[in-house]
Amino acid sequence: MQINLTNLGKRYNRDWIFRHLDYTFSEGKKYAITGPNGSGKSTLLQIIAGAVSHNEGTIKYTINNQFTSSEEIHQRLSLAAPYMELIEEMTAKELLEFHSTFKSLRLPINEIIAIVGLSKATNKQIRYYSSGMKQRLKLAQAFFSEAPILCLDEPTTNLDAAGIAVYDQLIDQYTNNRMVLISSNDEQEYKCCDEVIKIEYFKKA
Repeated sequence: MQINLTNLGKRYNRDWIFRHLDYTFSEGKKYAITGPNGSGKSTLLQIIAGAVSHNEGTIKYTINNQFTSSEEIHQRLSLAAPYMELIEEMTAKELLEFHSTFKSLRLPINEIIAIVGLSKATNKQIRYYSSGMKQRLKLAQAFFSEAPILCLDEPTTNLDAAGIAVYDQLIDQYTNNRMVLISSNDEQEYKCCDEVIKIEYFKKA
């Protein structure tokens, strides 16, 4: 599996966020997209995930040497980001059960919840979770989806030291043979990455 970006550009009104971006992401490798706040790293990740449209250039998704559409790639991609909304009337167990109707999960739900340290809150409505607990649940939903592409936007946001340790464990144990893209300006979040893309290199007008 590969994702090929060719002459990719994104603008808001007349201001280009980035331009002329060429890059190839390959299966089984980990990539960091870095840059200052507001530089466009999250925007690039969302474009790759198909959540935001680009203004110029092309994105091609290749699976088994066959091109596939951005609509089809959603089934093969999972995303965790601070701005993602959870259904707060649900419990963690209910949310993962609902999510599993769209994407298969790699492990039983109770085991997933235990791995991310939420066993005591399994049946508590998400509205009563702290911001750190919600982030653990977002990571669980992304890491344990049966998807070969894993996109993580500032993955340790709102996590304390114990939560960061959980994140490190997830990276170590559940990313083998997956394409991982991490948008971050925190080196601890992307220390696992094979390649670093500095978004500020693509600020051409």
